[in-house]
Amino acid sequence: MKEIGPIARHTISVVVDNESGVLARVIGLFSGRGYNIESLTVAAIEKKDQRSRITIVTTGTPMIIEQIKAQLDRLVPVHKVADLTIEGPFVSRDLALVKVTGAGEKRVEALRLADAFRASVVDSTTTSFVFELTGSADKLNAFVELMAELGLVEVARTGAVALSRGTNCL
Repeated sequence: MKEIGPIARHTISVVVDNESGVLARVIGLFSGRGYNIESLTVAAIEKKDQRSRITIVTTGTPMIIEQIKAQLDRLVPVHKVADLTIEGPFVSRDLALVKVTGAGEKRVEALRLADAFRASVVDSTTTSFVFELTGSADKLNAFVELMAELGLVEVARTGAVALSRGTNCL
């Protein structure tokens, strides 16, 4: 079947029961059909109802994205599926911890760039820094790229977390 439409990046939010095996079923849906997951985060959101939110960033044609949403919606413990990308404005953030080593001018430059990116120093030794940075994936990528020139040692990142703006709820 011919795919129609451009490939685009979508942020999908899924509210599920917070129970074992749910994440495995969601991931299985993607891997079984050859869909790629660019980013995945999961966290409990309601203790009373024991629910979690899974935020998935994926790419595909409009037809593939519709298939993903329909298949997610059919999974038993899924309560709601929302494609935040098309349902209106939303806020999305990633978090990164970035370790940089260096001395002298490179150390000073790393601190200056961290300040420009509004990164926080969460650990410091005489030879290294660990910066914490939140923002869009593009912002984090740019920071990591600049730090590569100054002594980047290690990066740990979360996936995207996202919520719709305004009074809309999932």
